[in-house]
Parts: sequence; structure tokens; C-alpha cells
Amino acid sequence: MKVTQLSVFIQNRSGRLAAITTALGEMGINIRAMALEDNSEFGIFRLIVDDTDRARQLLKERGFAVRLSEVVAVEIGDTPGSLGTLLCDVRDAGLNVDYMYAFVQKNADLAVIILRFDNPDEGVSALNRKDYTLLSDRQLAEL
Repeated sequence: MKVTQLSVFIQNRSGRLAAITTALGEMGINIRAMALEDNSEFGIFRLIVDDTDRARQLLKERGFAVRLSEVVAVEIGDTPGSLGTLLCDVRDAGLNVDYMYAFVQKNADLAVIILRFDNPDEGVSALNRKDYTLLSDRQLAEL
């Protein structure tokens, strides 16, 4: 099971993140997970939201360059060593992680790890073989 992620390309200057998050908030679109990568000139703001299509359209209308990509959201225990176990399983499957980010669920002893693989379908298959719980877009929106 794969999840759709928005990648928003932004200039590295004051107010750009506020413009994105405010616009999404005004439209009632909730951010479920996010990560920011930047350098001196631009940034990539990666988001998983509860309404990907509306968010993409809104941001494009506001002049942002937006790309959709497939990532994998996997639940692991919120305990020491759980991430290491997951990443060893990924390594043993011969997969490469391009990047990842995470969040902890409020009312559970679980963490959700967002993984971008060079081949998302292979990532899904490998994690399913190890009986990891993979989350859908809908499940993430409901967390």
C-alpha cells in the first residue's frame, strides 16, 4: 500500500512556509505529516495531507510548483530498536531509502515512518512479507 505525498518547491525566503500552511488551513486541509529540506536558495516541503487533490490544486493556483510522489507509511512500535529493525529488514530486502521522516501517534504506542524508496512497489512487497502494517492515504488522514 502506497501513500501520495506532495512535494512543494519553494524559494528559501521568509514567509513561504507560512503562505503554504495558511492557505491549506483556510481550505480546511489538515497536514498529517511533513518534512522540510532546504539549501541556501530553495527548499522542498514534503507533505501528507488529508485531501491531496484539493491541496495540490490550491497550491498550484497560488503559484507553487507541486509534485506528487508515492511513499510508504509503515507503523512500528514506539520503542527503542524498532526503527533499526525496520531498516535492517529494508536492507535485507536489497532496498534503498531515498529519504524518510516520522511522527508519533497521540493515543497509541506506535510511530509512523514515511519512507521513499527508489522502487515503491518493491518496498511495499518487502514490508508486506515481513508483516508490517502499511497505512493508506485514508488511514493517515484519520489519525
